[in-house]
Amino acid sequence: MQLSEKFFKERKLEHLVENQTSYTLNNASMHVFETHLQADRVMLQFDQPVLASMLIGKKIMHLRDKKAFDFLPGESLILPSNETMCIDFPEANQDNPTRCLAMAISEEKINRVIRVMNETMPKHNGSEWAFMDYNFHFTNDVSIYGIIQRLLYLFTENHPSKDFFVDNMLQELIVRILQGNSRKTLEENASKLSSHNRLANAIEYISAHLHEPLTVGELSKKVYMSESHFYKTFKEELGVTPIEYINSERIKLAVKLLKNPNRKIKEIYLECGFENRSYFNRLFKRKVKSSPGEYQSKFTD
Repeated sequence: MQLSEKFFKERKLEHLVENQTSYTLNNASMHVFETHLQADRVMLQFDQPVLASMLIGKKIMHLRDKKAFDFLPGESLILPSNETMCIDFPEANQDNPTRCLAMAISEEKINRVIRVMNETMPKHNGSEWAFMDYNFHFTNDVSIYGIIQRLLYLFTENHPSKDFFVDNMLQELIVRILQGNSRKTLEENASKLSSHNRLANAIEYISAHLHEPLTVGELSKKVYMSESHFYKTFKEELGVTPIEYINSERIKLAVKLLKNPNRKIKEIYLECGFENRSYFNRLFKRKVKSSPGEYQSKFTD
């Protein structure tokens, strides 16, 4: 995910640390940061909720209630309004600057989207959609990656209707972020929530039975829902279909097992619940951007 090199070369650098280019529209502002010097403890804060996303290089983030962590390309971070980011730039230099974006989104826009979500796709357990008041660090999936790329283009495009275009993309971005947060919350608390949350129950069952054949029909029976209602509820609340989720979890397990160079790939894909090598290879390459064999070879002495 990169703006063109021409974009960066034509800018006049005001500072070597956190040089900033900003674009402001009705419901959001996009700030692109470029850092050309190693630096520690650079402070940054916005008065609206922010999506921060790494483009190139590495930052070390220090946030409240979290241990310091590496912030890398392909990752994003949601921060509530007035949250202070304390940032280190351990690798930035003039030949290889660190680049990231921060997009501040108006709380009014977020609340409008959430109202629509609660009216049109209410949660199955009666709780309401709400924007997180805590930091949410995640790896971009294909859909969020695509939205961020599109927003980068739209903010910098000289088009009379770009406010309208950006508003539509923001709505999708907010929905997908909330679904991703819901998915992560259920995964991390599945055992605690499974007795009173049907989706948590399904996730706990999937986790324990990845090596077995799993179907939507079987899962819906486990949680006492019709197959069609279970499928719709799962997709609306978690942002992926049950089968997409199962395959994603199986690939995560395969990634972990492939770090042992002594394991045979056939043993691994069968242990992860895949029935044939070609399907496993295809899904693995789509997710990890390399074949299982190429990935495993990285861990060979």
